[in-house]
Amino acid sequence: MIYLRKKFRRTLLSAALGLIFTLLFCEYLLYYIVLAQCGWPTLDSRKEDLTVSQTEATDKPVRAMFIADIHLLGSRNGHWFDKLRREWQMYRAFQTMMTIHRPDVVFILGDVFDEGQWCSSVEFESYIRRFHSLFYVPKNTYLYVVAGNHDVGFHYAITPYRNQRFINSMKSPSVRRVSIRDNHFTLINSMALEGDGCFLCRPAEIAVNKIAKDLKCARKMGSDCNNTSAISRYSRPILLQHYPMYRESDKICNELDQAPDDIKGIKFRERWECLSKEASEQLLDILNPRLIVAGHTHHGCRRIHRDDILEFTISSFSWRNKVNPSLLMGTFTPRNYAVSKCYMPVESTVIIIYISLTCTMIYLIIKLRPSRFE
Repeated sequence: MIYLRKKFRRTLLSAALGLIFTLLFCEYLLYYIVLAQCGWPTLDSRKEDLTVSQTEATDKPVRAMFIADIHLLGSRNGHWFDKLRREWQMYRAFQTMMTIHRPDVVFILGDVFDEGQWCSSVEFESYIRRFHSLFYVPKNTYLYVVAGNHDVGFHYAITPYRNQRFINSMKSPSVRRVSIRDNHFTLINSMALEGDGCFLCRPAEIAVNKIAKDLKCARKMGSDCNNTSAISRYSRPILLQHYPMYRESDKICNELDQAPDDIKGIKFRERWECLSKEASEQLLDILNPRLIVAGHTHHGCRRIHRDDILEFTISSFSWRNKVNPSLLMGTFTPRNYAVSKCYMPVESTVIIIYISLTCTMIYLIIKLRPSRFE
């Protein structure tokens, strides 16, 4: 009887240690195991843009990471445990990527907050603090954010106050050019592309045209450059925004993280699920980007515009919106680029591990529990 009791206590101790290891594995080590399998894509010299001048000093590749649709929960939607769980998952995945892969720059493409368009100024400040605590980056890494409809509202609901508080808090103007080693990332607020001359749209239109003019002048093609340009060296820009470019639906998409089959064929509404056809064509005409990256739909997609303009729609970074979240990794020089997807741990895998180990421990405890009749 004494022997059985000692054996039972050892079993309980082993079960407790097993539980601790399970938590450590599922909530920490698993992220390293999965995300270590991702890697920065390698440039293919056969795809170089030979129209862009080459200089050894500035052609060190830029490594950029793109994520979208974080949807940090607010006070209205979601259970507290759901909020805690999703924020831990995103924090752990993001910080693991920072530790392993160390990008030069991170772009977050909208819908940082789930209730940004509704919340009070006090709750918005709380949102900002939570965001910076979860998505902080090392000192040598840049972080840029694009506004999404959940951050400031759809076009019809945006007010100057909501727009300005997001701009001030996230340092995210409606249109911005970020040039890193002569790679020109152009960040645009999708809700400012309605073309109706509103307080948001008209300044955005002017800013986009200014960037296009600077690019032309850097290419020695502008007629009003005064022999100077804000851009020292031309390369085709990378367009970053929240909405994807115009497409009829997700039916054309063929990715591992694509939309489920039962909703792939649902028609997109212009200015709601995607940019308008007119705005999309204008951006392609004015900027002639080499790559477009967007979010908003919560599902992955890849398509080609005008033979050589690749567009990626990246899925939501939150497990609340996607069972298999992903992010995009890109390697850029002024003459070339390469991109690849990196998939996060699948939540069902974590659940299976928890259930399997828990059932095993319960079985061992019951099996080795001493009987009072022994």
